[in-house]
Amino acid sequence: MIVIIFDAKDMIFGRLATKVAKEALLGNQVVVVNTRHICIAGKKKNVIEKFRKRFKMGHPTRGPFYPKAPGRLFKRMMRGMLPYKKDKGKKALSRVRCYSDIPKTFEGKEFVRVEGADINKLPTSNYVRLGEISRLLGGIQ
Repeated sequence: MIVIIFDAKDMIFGRLATKVAKEALLGNQVVVVNTRHICIAGKKKNVIEKFRKRFKMGHPTRGPFYPKAPGRLFKRMMRGMLPYKKDKGKKALSRVRCYSDIPKTFEGKEFVRVEGADINKLPTSNYVRLGEISRLLGGIQ
């Protein structure tokens, strides 16, 4: 099993998440670091409003529950790109690990950058970082 470590700093969410999902479906162990620096395209007001609406859905004690930490938030959003209700998707999702910073176990290792997913590829400068969304919604950095 191959371990692929993605550095998510200044990456566009959708482009990074598709690459991570594909690698996990191929059977590789995937680690994503610096998830709090992932960028979601759109005006800040609109993006935050969308996430607030998502958090308020459901029953307070029965769910669905939505995570607030950047790493768990990335994994939950990426889950939609996998067939997570089938066995193949469940196994692929279990092979993905997400961290908001770089853990000591991965310091000094070589990180993979997704080509074409850099924030400079956005045609506009309107974006919000996942860490900021997490902070505004009451999550832990």
